Amino acid sequence: MLRCRSRQWHFALLTVIVTLLLFTSVCHADSDDQKNDQTAIPLTLETVVVVPPSLWTPIEDVSEDEVPTMALTPAPALEPPPLKNITLMLDWYLSPQHAALVVAKERGYYAAQGLEVDIQSPADPSIAIKLLTAGEVDLALTRQPLLHLYAHEGAPIIRIATLIETALTAVVVMGPEQLDNAKNLAGLHYGYTTREGLNLSIPRLVPRSVQQTDDFSAPQNLHFDPTRALREGQADAVADGFFHYLPPQLATEGITTHLIRFEELDIPRHDGLVVLANSDSVVRRADTWSRFTTAIEEASNWIVENHDAAWALLTATHPVLDNDINAAAWQDILRRMALSPAAVDSHRYTAFETYLLQMGLIDDTLPLSRLAVDPHVL
Repeated sequence: MLRCRSRQWHFALLTVIVTLLLFTSVCHADSDDQKNDQTAIPLTLETVVVVPPSLWTPIEDVSEDEVPTMALTPAPALEPPPLKNITLMLDWYLSPQHAALVVAKERGYYAAQGLEVDIQSPADPSIAIKLLTAGEVDLALTRQPLLHLYAHEGAPIIRIATLIETALTAVVVMGPEQLDNAKNLAGLHYGYTTREGLNLSIPRLVPRSVQQTDDFSAPQNLHFDPTRALREGQADAVADGFFHYLPPQLATEGITTHLIRFEELDIPRHDGLVVLANSDSVVRRADTWSRFTTAIEEASNWIVENHDAAWALLTATHPVLDNDINAAAWQDILRRMALSPAAVDSHRYTAFETYLLQMGLIDDTLPLSRLAVDPHVL
């Protein structure tokens, strides 16, 4: 009897425990549902968001050593590439006709093209081409007629740029022009500075019949100083004198002169000042010469647009140029400057070849590609 009542008590106690557990579970479930309902509310700008503290890293816990050091040290500056050195030999002493070369250097146009150009003056006007062919210089200046004459003798030279588009030289004759000037010119004693005068001008001034007479005085090479030669009576005329400078120089000493232009001697129009490179390496170095002519073009156009500033730059850089003769020549030189130095006037070069052939100075004509190129299209 007692055992039966004990079993009934145990059963009743187990029922109470299970009932309490079910009641507690239902209460927790209702609490979770209420929380879920609250989180389902959409967020707005006014909603307060509470971030658990465990997601934050306190500022005081961050060590200074953890800051990236690369952000505190600037990257080292890039070194500019080295400039390519080029030596250029002038045709004569420095003068305003070389303005584009000087301005390109002083205004940084060469440097912008990765070039450094060393401009040199020759000891004699005839050696620039010789130094170029010997590989002693990279570039040389000359006149178009000399390019033709030396190229026909096998010199490895070729024109890559034009600085002055018209002749800068003429026959400079002592004294006033005579009434019978042609006869007077045939009997003069001539001097010359380059083969332009010896091979082109003098044969047009002195007939072959006169050259074969006993009293004919052979032309004299005046080298670098035609002014002194005329002043001292070593010659009566210079067959290829710079007309911007020689007559005014002599005039300051009271010596009268007059000019015979090459057009009057039926010599074709030609480039007065050109830049030569070695024809054997012109294709290989085309990029260098293209950059060089680009710098020259920049300088020439700046000069034309700013001629007063250009003159001030020239005379400040080279005070020897600052004189009345050069100042008087400046405006005339400006209008003769080539604004597209690399461009080739093909007719001008082929016509001059034809003229030389007709004069008997060459046996056959050379193709244009052997005389002049545009380095931009090589």
